[in-house]
Amino acid sequence: MDEHAAGRTAREFADLYERHIDRVYRLCFILLRNSADADDAVQSVFLKLFKHGQTFRDREHEKAWMIVTAKNTCKDILKSWWRSRRVDLDALPENTYWDRHDERRRDVLERLLRLPEKYRTVLYLYYVEDYSVREISRLLDRKESTLQTQLAKGRARLKADWGGKQGEGQPAQGAIGIAEAKRGS
Repeated sequence: MDEHAAGRTAREFADLYERHIDRVYRLCFILLRNSADADDAVQSVFLKLFKHGQTFRDREHEKAWMIVTAKNTCKDILKSWWRSRRVDLDALPENTYWDRHDERRRDVLERLLRLPEKYRTVLYLYYVEDYSVREISRLLDRKESTLQTQLAKGRARLKADWGGKQGEGQPAQGAIGIAEAKRGS
């Protein structure tokens, strides 16, 4: 790696990568709905960081830049590919963030992926990444009241999706199921 490319040494870049790779991948996966596109988006985010020599005031600024850049990169990918490609939920890869062999987690993930993006992203950031509404507001540049409405509507859609199908061994309805699947309980 050229040490002059971004004003960072290879070690500094590697440290940034290690700090943010999981977060960036999870967000890209939840937005793009498949691992191949998420991998491409992650690569683009870190390439932008490397090429443009972005500097940060502090760790919070660094984290916010990564999330906003990942979100914008995913939007660009969706604009260029979404119309020509469809993702079959049965074709989800076996090695996603959640253990694909756990039926409860698979069910929650598939239901979450069926939600419109505005609900899916907010529910994911809130329940899986443990961001507060205020933090999500800053990351997505949306009003807190809008996010609270989207959380409520997203939970209601998940609850309706489970409807009468919930039985023994199924996750609790709505967002509780997301939290349970995350913890593996």
